[in-house]
Amino acid sequence: MTLEEAFSFYLSFIGRLDSPDAPLPENDDLLQVNVRVSQPFVKEIRHQAKYVRLPMQEKLPVITSTEDTKLKLADVLFAGGVLRLIGSNLDFDESSPDCGCVIEGTAGGRKKQSTYASVANSTVLLVPDIPVQSQPWQNEYTITLTTQYSEHGTLRSGTCRRKLRSPLTVTDLGHPNRETGILTGSTTSAAYASVTDGTAAAAEMLRVQAVIDSRSGQLLLSLLDMEEGGRTGAAVAVAANGTYVLHGFSGSAVSSLTIKVNNYTALLSLIRSSYAGRLVDILDVRTA
Repeated sequence: MTLEEAFSFYLSFIGRLDSPDAPLPENDDLLQVNVRVSQPFVKEIRHQAKYVRLPMQEKLPVITSTEDTKLKLADVLFAGGVLRLIGSNLDFDESSPDCGCVIEGTAGGRKKQSTYASVANSTVLLVPDIPVQSQPWQNEYTITLTTQYSEHGTLRSGTCRRKLRSPLTVTDLGHPNRETGILTGSTTSAAYASVTDGTAAAAEMLRVQAVIDSRSGQLLLSLLDMEEGGRTGAAVAVAANGTYVLHGFSGSAVSSLTIKVNNYTALLSLIRSSYAGRLVDILDVRTA
């Protein structure tokens, strides 16, 4: 069969019967189909073809999200948990001295990770070794994964675009001249905000949230429990430097925390530029 100025199809069958009454062969390989392309068709395709030079694309490890598997919270570095990295092209050779994960503080401190629970192409589980930064409020980190896709290939690295944050310990509530810096980036001068006082009936881990309202542009502070979408205390509007009292949520051992905003402008800029309008810190509130 021939399609004019396009293709010609040829069928052929080669088989053998050992006797006149032998069954017909069932092997599909006996039937052959061949297709030939006509020269006018090839010339027309070449005439219409267009060529574009594309930029070179390198295969790179991409970390799309991170989660602490114990607290079940995203973008959290918890020393007592396991960090899950999710992405693509993440697999690496744990025995290679050049490959693996590095956690780095945005204000200093760097640790190459050594304890992995699982390494695969789309998921890596590691027990985080968190470097210490120079100031107690500096709890912001980045994580980078380096791999090598062939024995003598080039090292390829990918850094998670979202910053990770470690819990902050709050002690000595109400003690004079004792403050715990919170909600701050890599600055070394002073924390943008701090916990100065509060009332707690027992030790508890909770979260403090600073979010920019998408409609009004106003900065709102509130206390949250340790589950996304869980219980939350009443939001308090912040418009300038000053002291604000945040009340706890239903069932919380922490009835209130007093937050002092030291640098409202810098805090607002940090939330907008680095955290897409929402910054959350975990607070480990201790009563003794």
